[in-house]
Amino acid sequence: TPQATADWINEAGAQTLAGRLGITFVEASVDRLVATMPVAGNHQLYGMLHGGASVTLAESLGSIGAALHAGDGHIAVGVDINATHHRAVRSGLVTGVATPLALGRSTATYEVVITDETGQRVCTSRITCALRGRRRRA
Repeated sequence: TPQATADWINEAGAQTLAGRLGITFVEASVDRLVATMPVAGNHQLYGMLHGGASVTLAESLGSIGAALHAGDGHIAVGVDINATHHRAVRSGLVTGVATPLALGRSTATYEVVITDETGQRVCTSRITCALRGRRRRA
């Protein structure tokens, strides 16, 4: 289920960058991923949410979606990401929602919309991942 998948991602990612930024997956399926991130601790010197934190949230959502699309025995590797920052956020939680734009055999592209607690758009991002079969380690 999307919630069980989100719980597994949160546990597996606790010691990753996403975990350190406080990113919490709420829902995770190929067709829709949702995660939250606190502004506190993820701001820049002026007290606003750091653009790099927004991009990390977007990449976390899109790459996990691509990996779910790729399926067992495959990995998703980000090859392109862009972000447009629309407004500043100084407190609270932001929420990212990722939806697929194109799901192919060798690439997957997601749009990620990040909003503040009032529902106002903070950032729009697009991420494309290459889908590859896992390589065995020597």
